[in-house]
Amino acid sequence: MGRGYFRGAMGVAVAMAVATWVVAAAYDLPVRDPDGVSVPTWVRLPLIVLAAVLLDVVARWAAYARSTPRPGAWTALRTVVRERWTREQVWFTLSGLVAWYVAYVAFRNLKGYLPFVNDRLWDTELHRWDRLLWLGHDPAVVLHHVLGTGWAAWLLSGVYVLWIGLVPAALAIALVWTRRSATGALYVTAVSFNWLLGVAVYYLVPSLGPIYSRPQDFDHLPRTFNTSVQELLLDDRVAVLADAWDTRAVQTVAAFASLHVAITVTTCLVAELLRLPRWVRLTGWAFAALTCLSTVYLGWHFFVDVLGGFAVGTLALVLAAWTTGHPLRRRDRPWSLQDARAREEEQVGS
Repeated sequence: MGRGYFRGAMGVAVAMAVATWVVAAAYDLPVRDPDGVSVPTWVRLPLIVLAAVLLDVVARWAAYARSTPRPGAWTALRTVVRERWTREQVWFTLSGLVAWYVAYVAFRNLKGYLPFVNDRLWDTELHRWDRLLWLGHDPAVVLHHVLGTGWAAWLLSGVYVLWIGLVPAALAIALVWTRRSATGALYVTAVSFNWLLGVAVYYLVPSLGPIYSRPQDFDHLPRTFNTSVQELLLDDRVAVLADAWDTRAVQTVAAFASLHVAITVTTCLVAELLRLPRWVRLTGWAFAALTCLSTVYLGWHFFVDVLGGFAVGTLALVLAAWTTGHPLRRRDRPWSLQDARAREEEQVGS
């Protein structure tokens, strides 16, 4: 593979960037930094990766210093940096970061353009499908009755917010704590395909989600941080629809399919491929289950959006494997510290 680890991710990024400019030009819409109001993505992501690099170097520096008799602090540091961060490793990390960043920014902009391109909403039909699958009941209402509307609301709000840190953390692991790893490239490419497939489905089946189309089903929930986020996103949508050029806000409301679920499923499947420690995999799937619960309970998504998320997350991984040449074979033996170095030095075609 060599320098071609991220051919698939770069292809996705270029395709989505072109689509962004085409739609923006056709509908006279601005191209925005989706997180420019707070800390821009182009600042936040490199900082996260840089922090991961520093942690990686410090941990290896300490290990090297312990295993080598009196090497000298500066000598040990130079040795770790020279052996760990070769030109090829730096290229691997930077090219993966750029591909992911471009795909993400394009995804957020294309998602924001959705109501201008297709204003047909499918919430009524999605709600009908939910009731059909739940034998005439509303999934969110059932969950409110079963779990209650006290501690469960706070717990599931926390789960939904915690997810926000999942993607950058997993990205840092894939790009920094592996060494030109085929599996790291597979994960980054799979997340890029999640953005591509997700925005494609948004345009095919535009919807707002239960919290906006059926707010009366959620009036009895306590106010949490999640409530503030939902109100903020609705305000942003109204501001953008009023005049997209007169606001720095980005429209981010779209329900089908749930990319929270999709990316979580992709992450869990990659963990299964690696046969990470059992407790890690079980924790991942437990978090995926809580994510599914929270997204329906809080009204972000319909139940069918969750099913769509499973499909998108699985297909994204398959497409990523196809474009990266990864065999999608599960490791023959469970992950262990003894073979961690061999795994991270894995190279395909080099």
